[in-house]
Amino acid sequence: MTALFRLVLLLLCSTVTLFAQDFQGVATYKTQRSLDIKLDSTEVGGTEMQKQLMDMLKKQFQKTYLLTFDKTKSIYKQDEELAPPTTGKGMVFVMSDSESGSLFKNIQTQSFVNQVETLGKQFIIKDSMPTIQWILHDETKNIGTYTCFKATFTKEVEELSMMTFSSDDGEKDVKQEDTDTPKMITQTVTAWYTPQIPISNGPDQYHGLPGLILEVSDGDLTILCSKITLNPKKTIEIQEPKKGKQVTQAEYDAIMLKKMEEMNDQFKSRNSGGNSFEIHIGG
Repeated sequence: MTALFRLVLLLLCSTVTLFAQDFQGVATYKTQRSLDIKLDSTEVGGTEMQKQLMDMLKKQFQKTYLLTFDKTKSIYKQDEELAPPTTGKGMVFVMSDSESGSLFKNIQTQSFVNQVETLGKQFIIKDSMPTIQWILHDETKNIGTYTCFKATFTKEVEELSMMTFSSDDGEKDVKQEDTDTPKMITQTVTAWYTPQIPISNGPDQYHGLPGLILEVSDGDLTILCSKITLNPKKTIEIQEPKKGKQVTQAEYDAIMLKKMEEMNDQFKSRNSGGNSFEIHIGG
């Protein structure tokens, strides 16, 4: 950490005194995922249909979330649920989203409560917040009116891609890449945080920096803050979600793994369906 970086960080952190003892805020985040999917136009009804399918996929991954926060707590949830896109010609796009719900974080106790609905069942995942080994950099950039600093960490992730395409006639309907021994790769996550909002919080499960995280690049996922409202006139209530079967993160992961194996077995036996998404044509 350079002397200049320390000086700038100190000056920015001095803005803490501008905040009241108790302050609240709402940050709006836009998320999107880059797609590396190839669809054969001869199998999906031609070039125009191929373009429509890709447009629908892109829109499905573009979502808006709200992070409502105070100095010690936050709740992160989707702002708007979009209906599955259609082309008006009987085509329906359906995607399962196990991450929808409400994520409550308590920075003081370093714990989280994640309410998710998966396959029609609601879960309450209660556990400790993971420790992130951030590396702070002296690189800065502006996001809106806020000066942000760069931070990174690395993690091991499973390289796995699966895609399912199905049609009413059941022919030429599956493209899949999967192995019994998945390849692990090292992935760098980059975040931009601002000490001008002095809370160690951020969107989703990202946290642990000396300022609110306004942008995250994590593999094919990008999260960018588009708006921040501090100390709104209407008092905000940040409540821990309660409804659902209570499990730990490890227990939930085990449940999901079992469900994925069951779905994979069904896929192999029926040669239809899929773990990631389905596209139905016809009807």
